Amino acid sequence: MSILDVESLAGRTDDPLVIATDSGVRLLIINRPQVRNAMSYDFRRAYAEALTAAEVDTEVKVVIVTGAAGQFSAGVDLKDMRANPGRPMFRPHPGEATRALGKPIIAAVDGFCLTGGLELALSCSFVIATDRARFADTHAKIGRFPGWGLSALLPRVVGPRRARQMSLTGEMIDAQTAYEWGLVNELTSPERLLPRCLELAMAMQACDESSVRLQLDVMRRNDGAPLDVAIAAEDAIYRRRQLQI
Repeated sequence: MSILDVESLAGRTDDPLVIATDSGVRLLIINRPQVRNAMSYDFRRAYAEALTAAEVDTEVKVVIVTGAAGQFSAGVDLKDMRANPGRPMFRPHPGEATRALGKPIIAAVDGFCLTGGLELALSCSFVIATDRARFADTHAKIGRFPGWGLSALLPRVVGPRRARQMSLTGEMIDAQTAYEWGLVNELTSPERLLPRCLELAMAMQACDESSVRLQLDVMRRNDGAPLDVAIAAEDAIYRRRQLQI
């Protein structure tokens, strides 16, 4: 079965995370459509384990994360949290696990991408979304504080003023606004979402793998760093690689 057929893959199991691999691309599907793909404790554990496995699997070059049933994720499953009040946060949480991956990871966003789902998407290498995607940070609305990196990541992506607007109001923004604000790299139709992400994954695979991973690493490490610090980091890697030639 093609990894492009998300609904067929997700419909074959009740597992909260569906994993499929083809041609060097590992697809991770958030599969909890009955709760808009809200992320339960069991999902978060399976997701971290899946990214650890993808990291060490030499056949996997690029990861794509998406959601089943035309939704990305509504965030953490609050009912699951309330049912287990004494249970500590599972670590690494989705933000940590995503940012720790040394390979490119694309967020393929359709429908709602809210709060914890937004934190996960922000932690990916970049975001491709459909024209019906919707984004919001609702932490303030539900009386919670972000714990997966949103307060640090969102201002870096959309700018501090827009980040304040999103986080302090909880208002939803549409796909076109998300694109104009730089939250989303590209917009496409729902039927073209996975094919476009696969095209990008293939383009990255056609590049030198070590160069891709080094550039990804240095960009992540120096996101928001002063210009001289970021340039010095690039220069150090360049000099080291020159000595190896």
